Amino acid sequence: MAGAEPEARDEVAIVLDIVESIPPGRVMSYGQVAATFGSRSARGVGRIMAMYGSDVPWWRVVRASGLPPQAHEEEALVHYEAEGTALKTRANGGYRVAASAFV
Repeated sequence: MAGAEPEARDEVAIVLDIVESIPPGRVMSYGQVAATFGSRSARGVGRIMAMYGSDVPWWRVVRASGLPPQAHEEEALVHYEAEGTALKTRANGGYRVAASAFV
């Protein structure tokens, strides 16, 4: 976060606070996180999570389709199973988070 503009630092803190507030076993989409603080930038939330999200429950932020964070599917699955997050099996053998798990 060093060198970031003050507004950018505030946005990072807001996103991370929202992610920390998601209860275990529940998820929000990147777009839901953005909408929570009045933004329409799901991609902006994704960028923040990629850069600063390792110390918060990052697996609780998923794509709108319920797919876990890209390239973190296996690691996220461990967390979902531990938290009892509702999952759906996909036809291709993968999984997604069930709609009932969304906040």
